[in-house]
Amino acid sequence: MNRVQSISILALLWAAWCFLHSLLISSGFAAGMKQIMGSRFGYYRLFYSIFSLLTLLPVVFYQWLLEEKVIFAWPWPWYLLKLCLYAASFLLFYSGFRVYDIQYMLGIKQIHDMRHGRKAQDIELTTEGILGYVRHPWYSGALLLILAFGVITDVSLVSKTVLIVYIIIGTFLEEKKLIAEIGEPYRAYRKKVPMLIPWKRG
Repeated sequence: MNRVQSISILALLWAAWCFLHSLLISSGFAAGMKQIMGSRFGYYRLFYSIFSLLTLLPVVFYQWLLEEKVIFAWPWPWYLLKLCLYAASFLLFYSGFRVYDIQYMLGIKQIHDMRHGRKAQDIELTTEGILGYVRHPWYSGALLLILAFGVITDVSLVSKTVLIVYIIIGTFLEEKKLIAEIGEPYRAYRKKVPMLIPWKRG
């Protein structure tokens, strides 16, 4: 197998993982799983989280096996920019961690509610903390982390490109989903707070 084929396979693996990751969390697929799983649907989010991680491992392992040719290695003073990107990414992730319901995201809350016979609650809009400056701080942080992480090689450039495109597309899909679930309050929120670039409007 030549180098072009190897890198093409890597791109396809990343694209397939991204597609699968989005499909499993989409409203339509989740609704279908809810019909199939019935009262045990509370386990679905945790299953999704674990499955996403397990299916990511072979993609990362395949990339690790490939020989890489360095394109850009962050020389001085570019290394200062790299550190700034890391710092900004950490701040966005940490700020998001402070306002997001982590147990809900991992699926723990859904299991707890299911076991105690509580009905799943609708998503509530919150604009506290970092969410008053950017609507998707973790997506913003992920983009910065992808840009800053490691040296840029012919191999990593492929994975970085696919992931950046995926996150941007995924953000718009998430926006569509939130509008459908929250409605007018989220539309008003969109007019006040930027999607990915932190900035306080008016």
